[in-house]
Amino acid sequence: MKRIFALTALLISSVSFASVKIEEEIYVMGHKPEVIKEMILAGSVEIDHVTSEGFEVYGGKGLSKYLDSKNLPHFDMKAMNQKVFAPYPSFAQLTARLEAAQRKLPGVMKLFSIGKSVKGKDLWVVKISDNVESDEIEPEFKYISSMHGDEITGRELTTLFIEEIADKYGKDKELTDLVNSTEIYIMPSMNPDGSELKQRANAKGFDLNRNFPDWTTTTENSMNGRQIENQAVMKFQASRQFSLSANFHGGTIVANYPWDSKYDEFPLNDLVIDLSEIYANHNPEMKSSREFPGGITNGAAWYIVKGGMQDWSYIWFNDLQITLEVSHIKYPNFDDIPEFYNSNRDSMVEFMKMVHQGAGFKLSRKAMDGTVSIRQTSPVSKDYGSYAFRGSEFYKVLPVGEYEFSVEDKTGNVQKIRVSTNGQYANLK
Repeated sequence: MKRIFALTALLISSVSFASVKIEEEIYVMGHKPEVIKEMILAGSVEIDHVTSEGFEVYGGKGLSKYLDSKNLPHFDMKAMNQKVFAPYPSFAQLTARLEAAQRKLPGVMKLFSIGKSVKGKDLWVVKISDNVESDEIEPEFKYISSMHGDEITGRELTTLFIEEIADKYGKDKELTDLVNSTEIYIMPSMNPDGSELKQRANAKGFDLNRNFPDWTTTTENSMNGRQIENQAVMKFQASRQFSLSANFHGGTIVANYPWDSKYDEFPLNDLVIDLSEIYANHNPEMKSSREFPGGITNGAAWYIVKGGMQDWSYIWFNDLQITLEVSHIKYPNFDDIPEFYNSNRDSMVEFMKMVHQGAGFKLSRKAMDGTVSIRQTSPVSKDYGSYAFRGSEFYKVLPVGEYEFSVEDKTGNVQKIRVSTNGQYANLK
């Protein structure tokens, strides 16, 4: 299996990538590396969710006719999505649920919009914190779901999670402690237009998870030419200090860790594997996967993604992120959603707790930028390199241990501090 995935990834990475306008969404049965290569070389297609059973391909009109000419068995995924067994909540109903949760905990939950979709729908985010109107010195965590509109399960899981916190805060010690020590942000639907249309792309036909700046081809984190939903998320990310995140998808069941866009080993490779295993180990179906040993996979080893959120968030914002595929069927029967939530709920909580396996600092001087060099001093000695910080604040999830931070602000002032990975924040001048 790994050989098949590696061959496909090699074929995909050997050609250039460009923004693709999606007009046909097709699933091809069977694994055909030579066909994948031919389609990509022809241009204007995207390949996704490569497994031993088949793969997804997205492109312009005429794609299905091309596949017919190759005598490849396939079906129209978008047409299948229109036949879901039970209707999902509308955007208005989703909004009402989020508003109801906020009303239950007005001092702990805050619903706000970070922008509008192509069709003018609010891009809702719920902030959850014990002092929700304050910007506290706490680790910041983020879940984002359904940037692919037809991958709907995560939208429901994150909404149910918000509702559970609204019901149990102050009663359930685990959830209460987590909320009281963390600034949590949850965005159930990055692509509400796509979900309404039951399609992968946004209303303009573009894949939002191929539309972030790709660090392998550019050094600029520019919003020029990005889709409006991507621009909103980019502005939102720049306004916060997220240090751990995950984004939800559907089409298989696996926890995917970086890099997505190149084969080089991730700088914190052992850590992202551990984080992925923490999620997978609490999800019985994910952990017992036959397709992905242990329920986890490296992104690039599976298939290359250019312009994805996962790599972008770390390169430009030091936000360690994994990608969660949480249902084999993108639009499962809505009546099955509670079962999916039961399978993922503990994973969502345990993964979120890992934001506290880190350390950081806060400068007393406001709006100060600079760099911090990190060296582990125990249980091993290891140099973790230098990182930019902004807004006088820095926090990083790290392997368990003790560290020395050498903090240099833009004035040239240098301060050294010793911290341990227990969620510690050091206050500096």
